[in-house]
This record gives sequence, structure tokens and C-alpha cells, in this order.
Amino acid sequence: MRYAYGVTTALLLAGSALTLTTGFAAGAQVAQNDSAQMKTVVPRGGAPASFADLTQQLQPAVVNISTRQRVKVQNSNPFAGTPFGDLFGGGQGGGQPQTREAQSLGSGFVISADGYVVTNNHVITADGQGEIESITVTMTDGTDYPAKLIGRDAASDLAVLKITGTKPFPFVKFGDSRNARVGDWIIAIGNPFGLGGTVTSGIISAVYRNTGTGSAYDRYLQTDASINRGNSGGPMFDMAGNVIGINNAIFSPTGGSVGIGFAIPAEIAAPIVEKLRAGQAIERGYLGVRIQQLSDDLAASVGLAKNRGEFIQSVEPGQGAAKAGMQPGDVVVRVDGKDVTPDQTLSFIVANTTPGKRIPIDVIRDGKRMTVQAVVGKRPTEEELAQNSFDPDAQQGDPDGFGGKGKPSAGPVVQQALGIAAIPLTPQIARQLGASEDTQGVVISAVDASADAAAKGLQRGDIVLSANYKPVATAADLEAVVRQAKAENREAVLLRIQRRGQPPVYMPIRLR
Repeated sequence: MRYAYGVTTALLLAGSALTLTTGFAAGAQVAQNDSAQMKTVVPRGGAPASFADLTQQLQPAVVNISTRQRVKVQNSNPFAGTPFGDLFGGGQGGGQPQTREAQSLGSGFVISADGYVVTNNHVITADGQGEIESITVTMTDGTDYPAKLIGRDAASDLAVLKITGTKPFPFVKFGDSRNARVGDWIIAIGNPFGLGGTVTSGIISAVYRNTGTGSAYDRYLQTDASINRGNSGGPMFDMAGNVIGINNAIFSPTGGSVGIGFAIPAEIAAPIVEKLRAGQAIERGYLGVRIQQLSDDLAASVGLAKNRGEFIQSVEPGQGAAKAGMQPGDVVVRVDGKDVTPDQTLSFIVANTTPGKRIPIDVIRDGKRMTVQAVVGKRPTEEELAQNSFDPDAQQGDPDGFGGKGKPSAGPVVQQALGIAAIPLTPQIARQLGASEDTQGVVISAVDASADAAAKGLQRGDIVLSANYKPVATAADLEAVVRQAKAENREAVLLRIQRRGQPPVYMPIRLR
């Protein structure tokens, strides 16, 4: 279960509105939430006297999911295992990524009699970083089935598995979450804390809840039903027995349920699940802009009402927004005929636009409203987006600056000899650091506070342009210079450093 402390961090996907019917012709087997059966167990109006009959009907299609996986983790001490390991307080292992075994427990539900199962991507891959060794699906009767991963999508946090049995499986169907209303009763079935099948009830607290993460798919059903660790991937049912949401995240200052849970709406999940099941690629629209919601102060500074439009902080060269003439400082108020609001964000609208489509975009620039025409591009993968992102203010415990998802940092030779870790400089990272896109170098991502590099003032976000007068285009180039210097018994290496807003300077850094 993903947690949110103040602001949830789940990345979600939105798709076109569809109702997915997944009935599989297998003799007399019918969906566990077949409408004909539901009429006998759900009252027409008011609160049900009991959820027992509904639960008995649906629970056989809800499963527990457990995995074994190998996870690469970046050691927080890049000098551990060396004579300098105690400089960071000790620790085991070197600075290179280590591999550990991990297990995960979550929930899921069967959507067809032939054994297709839906769950969250983070249930089967630890935050997208796990290498799966095995997946086991456990039915309510205790029967275990080995599962095959059919498809997964990190952006939507959805995954589809396949199990095979000797007889048809009980299954349920997606409903249409567009009909959900605040105050409607729902039940959630899942595997909280590994306890096994557990049912909780509540109401829908909000529809299309935007939690402020700024992601393209920050669009949830909110409920007060108890959702806890292990409920991830489990279904949220309406009183007709339809899956209207997939439990995904909670807001919690304590780690447990405080009555604010979030589910991916069925209208978002169903078309993605159908594509994953069919082995089709998930394509989303992309403009190439970095945006910010209009806060009170930002709205006041540009003379606009709050909650209408989004502010463009930067524009990526070569992408659709740049080609259309959009500029940093523009406020986007309407896209392809749809108003930009907190419930219908720019990212959401664009992500659900077919790549290659030309769309009108209304912007306000310097107080004047104007319309530009943009061709929507194809959104890069989450891994590609992460590799092209760098936060100079991130904690150094994350050596590459973006959650371990980037390319490998400089090797142990550089880390041990210079007391720094470094990553490649991409054009996107260069822009974020205030350098030109054609700058060649590597970015310092961590500095040992006890090293000469720190004493000389090197810091995270500095760009190393050259070492001993040799251009440094990759981490390997820097390592080669350090190796040569050590072979020649030099006591220092001369680095040329570029820092935001300052001219490049040469700095001698003593070797250790």
C-alpha cells in the first residue's frame, strides 16, 4: 500500500471512459457480480441491512498476491567496505548498487473465468525496481497458483497476471465509476497486513480527488472504508457488485488507516487493463512542459482566479509545446476544448490525448488570452523521465538524485579517491542546473563531508567539465583520469567545475 504523508505520492493513469466486460464463456460459469444475481442480494434503496450476501457472492474472486523478487538498492554509504567506510558512519557493502531479496503482499481480483488477475504494479515490483522471481496467487479457499506476469504499467500502477486451473475461476466485472456519487455505499475486499480475506465498508467521500502531486493521473475515488497495507490492488465494489475502483493509496500520518483511502477509478483502470491483457503498448500524450498549479499568490501575481488554469514553469525544446510557441510564464486555461481545473488538469487532458493529434491550447500571456495549435507527442516512459530529472536539493542518501532510477553513478575509484559520486549530464538535467543543453560533463550527486572535495566547496549539482585538462563526458572518463593520476603517484586532480550562475573555475582536489 502506498502512503501519503501530507500529499500522496502515487502515480496514476487516466484513460478513456469504458466499461470492461470480461465474461469468459466457460460452461455455466458467470461473473460473481452478474447483475441478475446481484438483484437478489442488494436492496434497491437505503443502507443494506447487511453486506454478508454481497460479500459471499464477491469474495471468491478476490485473491491474495505474494511475490519473491530481487531488488537493486543503492547503498547509502558509497564508501562502505573501504578504509573510508567509517566516514559515513560505517555500514556494509560498497558504493555500487547491492541486490537483496524482497517479498511483497497485496491483493487482486480475477476478471475472467480463464484466470486473468488485476492488481497494482507496486505489489509485484517494489516501486518498479524489483526483478520478479515468482508470483503466487492464493484463492479464498487457500489454493495457491503460480502466476505469470502478462503486462504492467508503472505510470498507472496497474498490472495483469495470469493463472491456470483445471476448472473455471470465479470472477468479477468492472463497472462504470462515472456514475459514482459522493455518499454512495462501497465495500473493499483485500488482504490488509497479510491477514487474509478482509472486508470493510464505507462510502465514497470524494470523486476525482486531486491530491496535489502534479502527476498526469492524480485522479482518485476517495473513501472512508478502512484501507491498509496489503489492500493494494484489491477491488472497491459498489452495491451492485461492480468493481468501481482499485485500492491504491492512503493518506496517513500514522501508517494505518485514518479514513482517507484512494482508489483508481474503474473508468481509468479498465481500458488500461484491457490493453495490458491484450499485450498492447500503452501510449499517452506529451507536450514537454513543467507545470505548477495556481496557488493564491501565483494567481494574484498574474491577475487570475485561483483554481483555473496551470502555470508553465519551463518548456522542453523540440517537444510539442515549444514547437507551438508556448513559453515559460504562460498560464494554460483550456486544452482541446476542455477547461483546465484541479479536477481536470493539463497533464490529465494531454495524457489522454492520442499522440500525433493537433489540439488548440488557450493560454494567457502577459494578461492577454491567445490560442496556439500544438501537436501532441508521445510521453516517454517513467524510467526515461526519471533519468532526465535531477533535484539539486534532494538528500544525499539518494546518490543519483532521483530514487535510484537513473544511470549508474561514478564507480568506487572516484568515490574513494575524490570523495564524490557523479552521474551523466543529459540535456534535460543541464537545463535544470542552469547550463546550456550542449554542455558536456558529469553531475556531482553526493560529496563526502570529510573529503577534500567538500573542504574545497564542491557540492551536489556542480558539473565537472574536465579533469586534468581532459574533457569529462561520462563517469568513465572521470574514473580513467583518477586511475591515471594514481598510477603516476599524483596527490591531486585538477577539476574544472561549472556551478549555476557562475563561470567555470579550476579546483585542485586531493586524492585519498
